[in-house]
Amino acid sequence: MFSLTSSFRYYMYREPTDMRKSFDGLSGLVQGQLKRNPTSGEVFIFVNRRRNKVKLLRWEQGGCILYYKRLESGTFELPGFNNGAVSC
Repeated sequence: MFSLTSSFRYYMYREPTDMRKSFDGLSGLVQGQLKRNPTSGEVFIFVNRRRNKVKLLRWEQGGCILYYKRLESGTFELPGFNNGAVSC
């Protein structure tokens, strides 16, 4: 079962993400851009340019979980980023 708690570490990718990416493409961003291990158990957050779609990627025992949400109206509010940061 997929659950999110405050015990996890969360990393949000700063750049708009192509929502056609799935497990392998998002794992590539985690390794190449965020310099993190996608199998670490941390939660990685990706948002599209229009900010109406979000994907969360997390490794659990036995495999990856991908959570995908599309808003019918409105946009996600993003946190502020430090200058030069790849994630927040």
